[in-house]
Amino acid sequence: MKPTFKNTLAWEQAQVLMQPAMLRVVDNIRKEIENSHWKGTYKEVTAPIPGYHLCLTSANYQIEIDIWELCYKVCFQEYEPIQHIFSQENEAAYPVEIDTRLLDDLGEIDWQLLESKAQQSVRKVFSTLPE
Repeated sequence: MKPTFKNTLAWEQAQVLMQPAMLRVVDNIRKEIENSHWKGTYKEVTAPIPGYHLCLTSANYQIEIDIWELCYKVCFQEYEPIQHIFSQENEAAYPVEIDTRLLDDLGEIDWQLLESKAQQSVRKVFSTLPE
């Protein structure tokens, strides 16, 4: 699902946050995989948004997780896309609010909070996986 921003500032803030969020999410995924019985690989996807999916396998289970969705949970406030809103282009869109606690007045990233949110998002995924 494609996030939509209420203004240019929100879009610019997302631009600042997304790459660091992805790095923290991927590193936390690595840590969780090291401490679990799940095996993880990444798969490049092109639709609906180019990016990567985490493919987790264990025994009889195969689970695929959109990495952007995890990053959105880190960067945006209360990101839980339940309903699709369709834009004029008929693409699924989801209006988002930047978690401005992640940025100080100068636009610098609060790395500790970013790490904490990335860790929480990844741990939540792993805590809900089948045994």
